[in-house]
Amino acid sequence: MIAALNQLVIYVENHLTEEIDVIGLASGLGTTEYHLRRMFSSLAGMPLSEYIRRRRMTVAAADVIGESDLLHIAVRFGYGSTEAFSRAFRAVHGVSVGDARRDGGPLRIQPQLRFRLTVEGKTTMDTRITDRPAFRLVGHSTRVPLIHLGTNPHIQAHIASLPASEHLRLKALSNAEPAGLLQVSADVDPDYTEGSELTYLHGVAVSDETPLFEDLDTIDVPAGTWAVFRSIRPYPGALQSTWAATATEWFPSNPWRLRPGPSIVAILDRAADFSTATSELWLPVERA
Repeated sequence: MIAALNQLVIYVENHLTEEIDVIGLASGLGTTEYHLRRMFSSLAGMPLSEYIRRRRMTVAAADVIGESDLLHIAVRFGYGSTEAFSRAFRAVHGVSVGDARRDGGPLRIQPQLRFRLTVEGKTTMDTRITDRPAFRLVGHSTRVPLIHLGTNPHIQAHIASLPASEHLRLKALSNAEPAGLLQVSADVDPDYTEGSELTYLHGVAVSDETPLFEDLDTIDVPAGTWAVFRSIRPYPGALQSTWAATATEWFPSNPWRLRPGPSIVAILDRAADFSTATSELWLPVERA
């Protein structure tokens, strides 16, 4: 995976003034666009689209402070107008094109990335691989923004809006793995951009033969393989650390890659104040 990410960086560098064909590159590297984008954003700390934009504006800055025609620069880097290019330039560098051309800066340079694998083993990865038949996720869903660190207040508010009787009802409906009440994230941006919207479902897993419920939202999950990561530590920090460690330590060291599908968190046990919890993170995977 690390080699694939470095090939991606080289490809981006050689095609900054062209359309970036991530799908074609991923296929040539024996992986998928979905996995490549998710691993890039997890390890680089930014979405691939943002890295491409920063690198383009870094290289374009040399032309801007020179004497090249602004429209020619804009078209060269894939922008249809000088206005669109100027907005992108200011968003990256924090100064207008005119100020940069007059003063020579200040400019915010995005260096070319290099990925290296360092497996420290700082996060214990209690993992199992399981094949599951098709099942359904049923419950109450809403659209929320993606937040990388800390508690998501939008999810908290959604769960708090459900009466206690509904939690008990949902738990009684559970008849498939993962068992118990679940926290489900679906329709996540492949770049894993913070602030982008995802579908959050508070519910349970049921067999695909279970009749549909008119008052519950449903996500149909096809048969497939799952990597299950167990965590027994402070919540939600430990769970977020485990998620990060799958990208930095587990996927680069194992012959699996992410496939499209929901990620699921099952809370198996917890303290009364929810400060600590035993949880399982279920990620849909396939052999790399």
